Amino acid sequence: MALSSGPHSGQWLRTYQPVAAPRLRLVCFPHAGGSASFFRTWPRHLPADWEVSAVCYPGRETRMAEPGITSMAELAGRIADVLEPQMTSRTVFFGHSMGASVAHEVTGLLAGRGAVGPAALLVSGRAAPHRLRHLGSGDGGLTDEELLARVGGLGGPGADFLHDPEMRDLFLPPIRADYRLIEAYVDEPKAPVVDIPVVAYFGSDDPDPAPDAVRAWAELTSAGCAARAFPGGHFYLSPHEAELVGDIRERLVALG
Repeated sequence: MALSSGPHSGQWLRTYQPVAAPRLRLVCFPHAGGSASFFRTWPRHLPADWEVSAVCYPGRETRMAEPGITSMAELAGRIADVLEPQMTSRTVFFGHSMGASVAHEVTGLLAGRGAVGPAALLVSGRAAPHRLRHLGSGDGGLTDEELLARVGGLGGPGADFLHDPEMRDLFLPPIRADYRLIEAYVDEPKAPVVDIPVVAYFGSDDPDPAPDAVRAWAELTSAGCAARAFPGGHFYLSPHEAELVGDIRERLVALG
């Protein structure tokens, strides 16, 4: 049964090339302002019996009319509610940037409930929780232009849309909600140490987070942590998609 068939999951999850009885499920958590479709091409780099699903946050794609969620506790809790009854096959979480924090929090929530959790946690472009720092925007009160400059400076997919006034009106609200969540999360209690392997990826030219802040994820697992850098900045994933997903495949096969 594909992961997207559980209660309310059609709203929260998008599954690309569903597999009837997947040998492994990879659940992906997008970056701030990002959407599930960022991961739509990943299945082409993975075995045919692996299934890729991606979380669809409120305020984007088919959920554009919904307000964004500005609380990590609420966002992670609602995702955990959807995933908990569906962790029937071996599952691994991958999160990029803000998504890495969301994936970590969902992992902690599942463990706290005594529920089945992921077999591994893959984080990307994100400092370890205890190494996070404020972006300087306080409660998310950046002006539209300041927020656009910050997002555009990261060079992520869809950044060009923000120069179109009509598209900007659509994309700015969820981006602002995500940035408010990020800022508030810095000062919140974080998920505890996990007992599963962690792999931390980052772009070698990404100024924030710094490499040592990414490698600090090793301090939050009792099951070992590996780190790998790829050439590029915060969105190194786009030009190095095949190489990154190939590395993920090899590591997960090695884990058994």
